[in-house]
Amino acid sequence: MSDDSFIREVDDEMRQDQLRALWDRYGRLLIAAAVAIVLATAGYRGWQFYSKSQAAGSGDAFLAAIDQSAEGRHDEAIATLEGLADGGSGQYPALARLRIAAEIASAGDAGEAIAAYDAIAADTSVDGTLRDIAALRAGLLAVDHADAADAIDRLEPMAGPGQPFRLTAREGLGLVAWKNGDHEGALRWFQAIADDEGASANMRSRVEIMLNLLAGQGVEPAVGER
Repeated sequence: MSDDSFIREVDDEMRQDQLRALWDRYGRLLIAAAVAIVLATAGYRGWQFYSKSQAAGSGDAFLAAIDQSAEGRHDEAIATLEGLADGGSGQYPALARLRIAAEIASAGDAGEAIAAYDAIAADTSVDGTLRDIAALRAGLLAVDHADAADAIDRLEPMAGPGQPFRLTAREGLGLVAWKNGDHEGALRWFQAIADDEGASANMRSRVEIMLNLLAGQGVEPAVGER
């Protein structure tokens, strides 16, 4: 046997001895780690499946409540939504609360609906966009069911440049001004919508009607402001 072959055999035996020693020392730990990884992966997959199942169930319940409402079964719709608000998953509890407030408003109890929307808007556990929607809906209800000052206080903070719901808030403020005989204020808010590139075609049509009504009463933008 050559020296090189002998050295290789010795090296192989040494490596095998080292591997046996490492396995004897750390084998159980390696097995435990492998089992932990398998269990963690299985747990994560199981949680994903459970979450998807819960979300699907919540979605089905929400759609069922909408169908019940459309069929005039408002008490049943509210009961379904209340169950979803208490035990739904994801964003469905907040959506259910918004829908409950809408059902209350449809039933003619604007004050209770405003209070329900206010509760959602003040709940920091709710998604920020849904809180803004709740505040906006409360403000729009206040246009017809509260005094002008209350409606203005609610809507003005949402009407500034860059606010996501500024156009709807401005339309509400324009209607408040119109209802209270403040035609200059109504012109300012409706014109702000007309000048905003983000306004939809439907909103522009409504605003155009209001601007024409104001013009018929002699209220028009000053020259250079159109």
